[in-house]
Amino acid sequence: MEKDSLRKVGLKATLPRMRILEILEGSTTRHLSAEDIYRLLLQSHEDIGLATVYRVLTQFEAAGLIARHHFENGMAVFELKESTHHDHIVCIDCSRIEEFVDSGIEERQIAVAKRLGYELSDHSLILYGRCPSAKPQAAVADLCRLRWAQSHSGVEGIPIILKRCTPGRQRYCTSDCQRR
Repeated sequence: MEKDSLRKVGLKATLPRMRILEILEGSTTRHLSAEDIYRLLLQSHEDIGLATVYRVLTQFEAAGLIARHHFENGMAVFELKESTHHDHIVCIDCSRIEEFVDSGIEERQIAVAKRLGYELSDHSLILYGRCPSAKPQAAVADLCRLRWAQSHSGVEGIPIILKRCTPGRQRYCTSDCQRR
């Protein structure tokens, strides 16, 4: 995107805006948090503060240049808006995000809206699951939860049901489990 593109949406082409736009356009990761962008700016020795990154991202969103998403971890991530609609699938273990387009899903959503008397103007679909690379890690996490539950239930073999293991909950794993 060029300076003219920013001007077309009513924004001056300032250095922070241009640098942040370059990062969004040039990144191999399509979904970046404000902190990710800030780290990339620091790595390239740019003197742009985190508050400025947040302000510019909010301006870009208001101008329709980017989309903000809140996936499972609650942190906002941003991506450049495309002319074509797409949906997302997010790994619940490693937070990997993939985009997909499925005409069958799109047709079904339109049919549901029509059946209920709605005129669909927009939608967002986010699927959550485990990606292929996270499945082996999930099995270890399940073992950690089971061992921790058994060691803290007071009765051997009667597990307590816990939420899935997240990095913050790993402190609850027994030391034997941590080594696996």
